[in-house]
Amino acid sequence: MAEDLAKLTGLLYEIGLLKRYKRTGWLVAGVRDPESIADHSFRAAIIAAVIAALEGGNPERAAFLSLFHDTQETRVTDIPYIGKRYLQAASNEKVTADQVRGLPEPVAEMLTSAVGEYEEKLSLEAVCARDADKLDCLIQAVEYREQGHQNTQPWIDSSLAALKTASGKRLADEVLSTGSLEWMTRILAGEDG
Repeated sequence: MAEDLAKLTGLLYEIGLLKRYKRTGWLVAGVRDPESIADHSFRAAIIAAVIAALEGGNPERAAFLSLFHDTQETRVTDIPYIGKRYLQAASNEKVTADQVRGLPEPVAEMLTSAVGEYEEKLSLEAVCARDADKLDCLIQAVEYREQGHQNTQPWIDSSLAALKTASGKRLADEVLSTGSLEWMTRILAGEDG
């Protein structure tokens, strides 16, 4: 039992690296201090739940899948898309298998099945989680553009092109037609909440 707990604790420390590792694509776009992988995963999980609710899926499952979609980056980091043209990274399933080796079986199975479901794209919840990944990227690109980073259009375009769900596409259209602080302006004007 002590060895199981030591390995499990090690995984929790390892996952903590995602709070320190930056999303490298934004460095290419000129963002000096980009969001962390954990920052991205948090909002993507919220978006996954929202899209799944709108699409008639299980919001909790979609959020759960989204939380684990980039955990492999503790070992391979966040390779920007241009880098993926030249590198042959291990599959997310393989990295996850290495990460869970020696963990208590229920935990290993939970992580392996979540990553497998996400990567296979067979369930509605996995499709919603994948859309959430892209929609968060699009939202982040708009936010960075508003902060003066003018090189974010390729991230907007590629995110839009990758969306599959009707709800994800509608949300993307709304994101592109509003500013990131319009919600606050409406509240201050007494229009909402």
